[in-house]
Amino acid sequence: MVNGKKVYEKPVPVYLQSVANICNQLMRAGTSVGANNSEATSAISKADYKSKSYIALKEARESLYWINLLHRNGYLEEKQYVSIFADADELVRIFVARCKTLNKEEGRGKKEE
Repeated sequence: MVNGKKVYEKPVPVYLQSVANICNQLMRAGTSVGANNSEATSAISKADYKSKSYIALKEARESLYWINLLHRNGYLEEKQYVSIFADADELVRIFVARCKTLNKEEGRGKKEE
C-alpha cells in the first residue's frame, strides 16, 4: 500500500514493455516532425531553415519505421495502419519536395557566384 491505496505489484509483461517502448519512440519521432517544422518556419537563416527541414524529414521517415514495426507485429489493425501510414508518408513526401527545392536553390546560388 502506498498512501492508503493498493499498488499493483505484478510486473508488466516484457512484450507490453516492448510495445510501450515502440509507441514512445513513435511519439518522440512524430512530435519531433512538428517541432522541427515549426522551428524551420521561424528559422533565422536559410541554413537554419534547411537544417530543420532535413531533421523533420529524418524524423518523419523514422515515424514510418515505427508505424511499420507496430503493424508487422500486429499492434495496428489494417485500417488504422493504412490511414496512419498514408498521413505520415504524405509528410515525408512534403519534406522530400522541400529539401529537393532547397538543394536546387543552393545549387543555383553557387553557380551565380
